[in-house]
Amino acid sequence: MKYGINVPNFGDYHDPATVAELAAEAEDAGWDGFFTWDHLQGYGPVGDPTVTLAAIAARTSRIRIGAMVTPLARRRPWKVAREMASLDHLSKGRIIMGVGLGNPPEEFSSFGEESDPKARAERLDEGLDIMTALWSGEPVTHHGKHYTLEEVTFTPRPLQSPRIPIWVGGFWPSRPPMRRAAGFDGVYPARNWPDTLTPEDLRGILSYVKVHRTSTAPFDAVAGGQTPGDPEAGAGLVEPWRLAGATWWSEDVNSWRGPLEEMRTRVRAGPPRL
Repeated sequence: MKYGINVPNFGDYHDPATVAELAAEAEDAGWDGFFTWDHLQGYGPVGDPTVTLAAIAARTSRIRIGAMVTPLARRRPWKVAREMASLDHLSKGRIIMGVGLGNPPEEFSSFGEESDPKARAERLDEGLDIMTALWSGEPVTHHGKHYTLEEVTFTPRPLQSPRIPIWVGGFWPSRPPMRRAAGFDGVYPARNWPDTLTPEDLRGILSYVKVHRTSTAPFDAVAGGQTPGDPEAGAGLVEPWRLAGATWWSEDVNSWRGPLEEMRTRVRAGPPRL
């Protein structure tokens, strides 16, 4: 089981320098990963997640980093492919790429972009095909419904081989995002508010993924929530998730939970690992 921190990219966590400092403290405290959200709008000031990830990569040396999750449908997939490859080199192979449809839909419609979930899913799937093809370093020609590429070659390739790991986010019990995740490297599931995901839900998700998965490569499953600073108490809360098949715990660190300095104290206390 690995343990990460996830923070918003707005409010107290909008400033790349502040977040990078917190990530460095998380690394020192024994956490295994540090992940930021990817929103264009939020509560208070908003920071760019790619810039923040670059700052985190420069301040850390061990922990896994990434955006959880990037709504690929609102980005040019070739631009994201280039950014992630560059970040992979900057971090010396520590990037994990989180993708999903994006939520709320207003983050699309407010900018005049397509907000229909089916259309966004089409763009997401096509974007994933393009992004993974570009990471191969081979010439790519693509004539799809939404995107066209003609003999494009991207170098350098990402540092990680065969490519940057991809985790797919989505709301359970919707099946399409879980089927999409089965084709990649991990799943970052949730339930639509006010419902919350349970260990039993995760068992159902992993059973569904197993049916649709063709690769024998390792597959990550992320569970998340809040644990106290006391390792024994925190481990007790995480254990049902581990038994359900979770390979990562994602600790919620945000302003809804408490002020920044209080959250810094929680990060410094370390992961709920016995």
